[in-house]
Amino acid sequence: MKVICVIPARFASTRLPGKPLALIAGKPMIQHVYTKACQAKLPEEVIVATDDQKVADVVKSFGGEVIMTSSEHPSGTDRLAEVALNYPDVDVIVNVQGDEPMITPQVIDALAEAFIKDEKLTMATLKTLMDPEEYDNPNVVKVVTDLHDYALYFSRSLLPYPRKKTEDFKAYKHIGIYAYRRDFLLQYAALEPTCLEQIESLEQLRVLENGFKIKVLNTDFHGIGIDTQEDLEAVNKIFEQE
Repeated sequence: MKVICVIPARFASTRLPGKPLALIAGKPMIQHVYTKACQAKLPEEVIVATDDQKVADVVKSFGGEVIMTSSEHPSGTDRLAEVALNYPDVDVIVNVQGDEPMITPQVIDALAEAFIKDEKLTMATLKTLMDPEEYDNPNVVKVVTDLHDYALYFSRSLLPYPRKKTEDFKAYKHIGIYAYRRDFLLQYAALEPTCLEQIESLEQLRVLENGFKIKVLNTDFHGIGIDTQEDLEAVNKIFEQE
């Protein structure tokens, strides 16, 4: 089974323009993500997919592999699908977000390994136990799963709602790292946006609304996805302490 890792990196972020090139411990964010992804054992290649020449030039400067993609893509999934079209011999694509500099190679390998263990698996992602202070934060996406660890729903609201508060109440945070069978990724990207997807602004709901399954693996990984200047400052402080 051939696995590749693709890192979509869009320069024109609304909340943090130029995000992929923001400096963390003196290096651009995209370099941290790329270096961690290259340490994973199962992917044969790591590729940055971008629509901006400045990002491409920086990736090339540190020896990374990069593909220029269309600037018209409405989402990272569409950018990922464009890359997939150029790799017909690939079986599984792991999508690591370009704003996850704390990603670990073990997380990437765990997602890829799930497809080795289950030949019928088409899409997988991750969840981790959520801290109570994150319950009411709409920027923290929550996920609930069935007894077989398949997603029932993703939301920016707290799931499940603790109507009867008990000591064993648990809520899980979704970690936005995905892996796909190549054929399913192309099928998914071709689907029209759906109602719940647009209401919640969560693209993965398109999969569930169309009746497909998403395997959700449990992990102890707690990263900080960088969406704002405050996130960037928080991650810089962590890197300074290492």
